[in-house]
Amino acid sequence: MQRALTSALRLTRPWRPLQACGYASHGTARDPEIQVRSLAGPDQGITEILMNRPRARNALGNVLVSELLEALAQLRADRQVRVLIFRSGVKGVFCAGADLKEREQMSEVEVGVFVQRLRGLMNEIAAFPTPTIAAMDGFALGGGLELALACDLRVAASSAVMGLIETTRGLLPGAGGTQRLPRCLGVALAKELIFTGRRLSGAQAQALGLVNHSVAQNEEGNAAYHRARELAQEILPQASIAVRLGKVAIDRGMEVDIASGMAIEGMCYAQNIPTRDRLEGMAAFREKRPPRFVGE
Repeated sequence: MQRALTSALRLTRPWRPLQACGYASHGTARDPEIQVRSLAGPDQGITEILMNRPRARNALGNVLVSELLEALAQLRADRQVRVLIFRSGVKGVFCAGADLKEREQMSEVEVGVFVQRLRGLMNEIAAFPTPTIAAMDGFALGGGLELALACDLRVAASSAVMGLIETTRGLLPGAGGTQRLPRCLGVALAKELIFTGRRLSGAQAQALGLVNHSVAQNEEGNAAYHRARELAQEILPQASIAVRLGKVAIDRGMEVDIASGMAIEGMCYAQNIPTRDRLEGMAAFREKRPPRFVGE
């Protein structure tokens, strides 16, 4: 697997900034705070969003939030995106949470508007049509963990540190944490973690079911990213329409009673029936060969 991963790393398209260049408040051009890369070769279909705001430890400020929203809007319309990975370009950090230094300069009204935008960002991540994976190779605190919770799957280095620590700052989670953590871990455990502001290692998070996988960190500091990429590689060969509809059925079904959820599953299943991929899957099974799905 490592040899395949190493060779695959050579078959990538370069990082690209967003199409619209960002500008600082004084009007001069600035470097983008995220970069987007679509992988090629055997990893074609995997797209990565790399957060790269080193001086602020990838804290979620106005610019970073705007760039993430713009990237999601562009990628949502790209049918070539089969799996989306969120990762960090800052060693030792996934995302340190909301930018509290920036927030100190805001009025109460401005704070309310910003938190609403932050909540909207997490909703956009959660509603992204294809599977999303958070690769947490370092600190994921407050809004950083809320971003990861908005993803479908989470992978963490065992040495990563994560938690909804807002109560230790006189706040409460405001970007979906009070809703997504209980749905992930159950009400009692979520209350304990939020009330105490406790921090967890990647290994502890896996034991609780907060992350799908926890891996030992490597010298490069990107072990979680490599595991996330392997996980994405497992998703790639599957029928993309079935995967998308499966995500819809799960996400919408979890919000209703089981009878309504069964109805949602039935509607999603019905949409999948006429696809070429379903017919190809049946033919491949009958002919005892691997299926060749085309996303139609």
